[in-house]
Amino acid sequence: MQQEIFKITAEQKAIRLDIFLSSNMPTLTRSYIKTLIENGNVLVNNKKVKSGYSLKVDDTIIISVPEIQSASIEPENIPLDIIYQDEYLAVINKPQGMTVHPAHTVHSGTLVNALMYHIKDLSGINGEIRPGIVHRLDKDTSGLLVIAKDDETHLNLQKQIQNKSCHRIYKAVTYGKFNLQEGVIQTNLARGKSQHEKIFVVPTGQGRLAITNYKVLNYNQGFSFVEYELKTGRTHQIRVHSAHLGHAIVGDKVYGKPNEKFGLNGQLLHAQMLIFTHPVTKQTLTFTAPLPEYFVNFLKTHNLQDNL
Repeated sequence: MQQEIFKITAEQKAIRLDIFLSSNMPTLTRSYIKTLIENGNVLVNNKKVKSGYSLKVDDTIIISVPEIQSASIEPENIPLDIIYQDEYLAVINKPQGMTVHPAHTVHSGTLVNALMYHIKDLSGINGEIRPGIVHRLDKDTSGLLVIAKDDETHLNLQKQIQNKSCHRIYKAVTYGKFNLQEGVIQTNLARGKSQHEKIFVVPTGQGRLAITNYKVLNYNQGFSFVEYELKTGRTHQIRVHSAHLGHAIVGDKVYGKPNEKFGLNGQLLHAQMLIFTHPVTKQTLTFTAPLPEYFVNFLKTHNLQDNL
């Protein structure tokens, strides 16, 4: 186990613990630092504290980083739509219905199980059950994901997401007509205390800031065809933000309308475009994934396809 010790000086006081560690341990992602803090691997003056703890002069921080273990995930020969691949990264078009990584209730059939079979080298920064995973898509959201094959690439891509130089653009069908054709949704989001599987809009000062840009592409017969761009990447962000505006995404079983009769297996939300700078070649890469057939069929049925 790797252990680091920091003694806080006057120049470092009042900095948040997680921000301080992110700056001083650049080989660790912010999400992994948060996990270490929550798991008690980070102690301040030999006490467990929260990520937002404000550092004081002479505080002693001890951070213990477990050794990365070889993944115990079983590789599975599941077909993958790999739309780009080189020695540093890969871009995957994930189908609706596929979970990204194993969890307590899901041990097989995930994107990671497939990656372990098709791609031999994956980054280990996110730990044993999430090799290569730089960012996620919900199970019932389809579309583009970038996968890192080494830790340096992983960190570079994650920093691009954090500083908003990586562009993630989605298409969705929602209920209702928007008051404005385009705009910015900015709220704080937090996981529910009694409904842990759901994310809620919470008052300023609580949760984490979430920003989503939107532009309405078409409207007809009570449905809007909408483009969303993530400026932050919170869990369920687009789904929660869209529902918060009063325009739940069609097919969303958690935040949408109950008893829909469209025969959908999940929300009409697709990560269609991904733009980022290659960590090594420094080229700007742009990838697009066509809308799934069920999505296109819904657009055609409801005369929403004019601006595809």
